[in-house]
Amino acid sequence: MSTDALEPRTEWVPQSCTLPTAERPLRVAEFDELFRTSLRGSERIAPTCLRITLDPTPEVAARAASLAFRETGCCSFFTFAVVVTAGELRLDVTVPAPHVDVLDALVPEESA
Repeated sequence: MSTDALEPRTEWVPQSCTLPTAERPLRVAEFDELFRTSLRGSERIAPTCLRITLDPTPEVAARAASLAFRETGCCSFFTFAVVVTAGELRLDVTVPAPHVDVLDALVPEESA
């Protein structure tokens, strides 16, 4: 197995991110782990909006909300909405048009 498979993807981390550089791979790994263990699908619903469907459990909702809250602390251009409805859990991620490239790179690998 190559070590590349063990390294979190960091291409979606924008230059404007204020998270200390040493912490960025850890944050990316948290998103990758959420997607790896709980992703049901993703859909680009607009050029600036990505809808990520996750396993509908309270634990996954709490993880998604925690990540969203912390991510807006260092990349304030993100808008996250954790939506629970009719037995479904979604994480809707929206960015302003100048940051569409960041959203493009955030798309979970399973649906890229």
